[in-house]
Amino acid sequence: MRRLKHLFDNNQKWAARTTEAAPDFFLKLSKQQSPQYLWIGCADSRVPANQIVDLLPGEIFVHRNIANVVVHTDLNCLSVIQYAVEVLKVKHIIVCGHYGCGGIKAALESREHGLIDNWLRHIKDVYRFHQQKIEALENETERFKLLCELNVIEQVANVCHTTIVQKAWKEGRQLAVHGWVYGLEDGIIKDLDVCITGLDEIAAIHRMK
Repeated sequence: MRRLKHLFDNNQKWAARTTEAAPDFFLKLSKQQSPQYLWIGCADSRVPANQIVDLLPGEIFVHRNIANVVVHTDLNCLSVIQYAVEVLKVKHIIVCGHYGCGGIKAALESREHGLIDNWLRHIKDVYRFHQQKIEALENETERFKLLCELNVIEQVANVCHTTIVQKAWKEGRQLAVHGWVYGLEDGIIKDLDVCITGLDEIAAIHRMK
């Protein structure tokens, strides 16, 4: 019970299968990581970054939290972004939300959930920014879906407003920030047609000179 033996067994089988398919896979992986992508996603167990885009370990750098939120006071998230941009030299940052997100759903409710309510305030702010557009929809399910999408778009903006990303752009680095949303019911990613690649694409108030 304490060792979770079935997980250790699964690990042994997975390592054996991987080694059989590519004998030097782990040796190469242990020497370096050079991903092209940083994935900022939800902590939901149904949204595993590597599997969704069919990439192997070492090919995508991942940060996950409740409802894929990027907050300018979250040193954990900012440290991940800095390491990905300045050390790993990723070329793409992907913010990927998902429909049916429990964090988004909780933010839409008016009841207390405990400590997480402090985190959900960020999503409630997204609702407030777009309240008229959201409340124009009569269907509750459609409102839920729209807030999942709008939250991703706001977090893309927050990524771009960091001094880390802007410094990379000022140095002439090729770095694109994308907004996607994943469907739990069909396993398909939807591109929200949000891709920011430079300082001139963000609001002047947020640009650092």
